[in-house]
Order: sequence, then C-alpha cells, then structure tokens
Amino acid sequence: MRKDSLLAEQKPMTDISVVDEAATWADLLVRREHRGPGDTIDAARSRAARKHKLPEQALWALRYRKPKDIAGSIYRSLYRAYLAETQTMEAKIAENLKLIEALPAGPARDRMVAQLARFQADRTNETQAAEANPRRRSTDRTGGLNDHS
Repeated sequence: MRKDSLLAEQKPMTDISVVDEAATWADLLVRREHRGPGDTIDAARSRAARKHKLPEQALWALRYRKPKDIAGSIYRSLYRAYLAETQTMEAKIAENLKLIEALPAGPARDRMVAQLARFQADRTNETQAAEANPRRRSTDRTGGLNDHS
C-alpha cells in the first residue's frame, strides 16, 4: 500500500475542528469553575487546571490563541475532564429533580419538573449521538476514554 493512500484513509475530522472541540470543552471547564462577580477568568482557569490536572497554558491558549493542532494527551485529558464535569452536572440535576418532585404539587413545581425532565432527555439524546459518532468510538477504544458509561 502506498504512503499517500494511507494518508487518504485518515479520519475526516480536520485539526481545526479538533482544536475547536477542545476549546469548547476548555471553555465549559473554566465557566463551571468561575465563581461570579469579583472572580477572574484567570483564577477560574487556574482552579480548573488544578482540579482536572490540565496544563493551565493549554487552557489559556485554547481561549485566546487557538493552536493549529493539539497534542493527543491534552485532548484526551480535556475530554475526561469534560465528561467528569458533565456527569457532575447531570447528577446534580437528577438530585434536584427528586427534591422538586417531593414538593407539594402545583403549577410552578410541575413546570420545574417538566423542564428538568426535558433537559435530562436532551442530555441522554446528546450522549447517544456522541456514542454513535464513529470518530468518538474509535477514540474511546484506543484512548481509554470510555469511562463515561
């Protein structure tokens, strides 16, 4: 098999879209760490980097000066951190849903229950779509990222 035919068989995703995906994950991690008025993005980025054992410079670069490509180890670490953060959010939503369902019935309570149930269903659909993505499945098998099941 010729070398140029091997290059043609590589995954269809470009380096730019991989960097954009990583930047989206990095942004979510920093936003989740931000404590509101009086806190700075720099402090939130530093906390996120420490919490998830990520290089702070990588988070900074993904926000301000996106690189042309990204190291696989950083990409996998960001993905794991993103999964951990979304699982935490989903667990909190499930807990809040149980607490709200325990309240006396009324229009406001019913509205909140319906909104949280819709959000959970949307997240389930997103997770199933991500698992159906062939690029993600191959990454999960080879990169050990299938920790979210």
